[in-house]
Amino acid sequence: MNIHVPAARAPGGRVDAQRAVSSEAGASGGAARAARPLLPVAAGLLLLYLPSITDLAQGLWQTDTHSHGPIVLAVVVWLFYRQIRPALADGSAGSSARRSVPGWLLLAVGLLVYVLGRSQSFPVLEVASLLPVLLGCSMLLLGAPTTRRLWFAFLFLCFLIPMPGSMVDAITQPLKIGVSYVVEHLLHSAGYPIARAGVVLTVGQYKLQVADACSGLNSLFMLEAFGLLYLNVVRHASALRNAVLAVLIVPISFASNVLRVVVLVLITHHYGDAAGQGFIHGFSGMVLFAAALCMTVLADTALRRLPALRGVRHEAPQ
Repeated sequence: MNIHVPAARAPGGRVDAQRAVSSEAGASGGAARAARPLLPVAAGLLLLYLPSITDLAQGLWQTDTHSHGPIVLAVVVWLFYRQIRPALADGSAGSSARRSVPGWLLLAVGLLVYVLGRSQSFPVLEVASLLPVLLGCSMLLLGAPTTRRLWFAFLFLCFLIPMPGSMVDAITQPLKIGVSYVVEHLLHSAGYPIARAGVVLTVGQYKLQVADACSGLNSLFMLEAFGLLYLNVVRHASALRNAVLAVLIVPISFASNVLRVVVLVLITHHYGDAAGQGFIHGFSGMVLFAAALCMTVLADTALRRLPALRGVRHEAPQ
């Protein structure tokens, strides 16, 4: 008696998994094929702006005021990659990019601004030209819908533009006076022999000048940039909560720099000028910037407890 045993059928879950893998592979292949026309443009932009980036790395980015430039540039590249890749995968990029008159105009204006800034050795114009150039390239190659999805990347790109020296001086001086004023009153209330003349603090036998690095301008730009990045990543439903947190970044930055100057003054007073101006001086900036980021997250957590700012998070349908 022969018994025929039917062959076992593969469970449906395995078939679904194979389909999912094949669909992901197809999407990746489609994104790679769609990205091929972008590679020559990306290479051209890299060759065009590489001299400017090199000059910035050897000049402005080594100053305290613009030291955030490399980090902002890296985040901008990540933001563009994060938004462009899904648009290439689903085929929506480039659907309405042909004969975009605004795209050509933006590209022409951006290149003109770049040539003007490069010829006059004006880094503000060189970096600022990135905005219209990338906008024009995006509209010509990716289309208007995809360009609108890249709005935050273009907004974040604005933090890469260096400010003119006159503007830096106009903002830095009031910040330095404010920081030194608050530090003087805090330490005087704590019983320390401290006096102030402008931005110069005298504590005991030591005189310390509140420099531009201690004014908080650099950390203010860094905190505002990464605060906006944090808001873009978490995507709170409450617009009021986002606005309140963005405004709170300013006093948080000021408070962190006051704390930094207080720590440096106390170290100098107790351990001497060599200790206050040595390794601790540079290290304190990194530590207090990290502390300011933590304060930003804590402020966001506190805002979440307020019913008016809580909002409702809308989950994407599964």
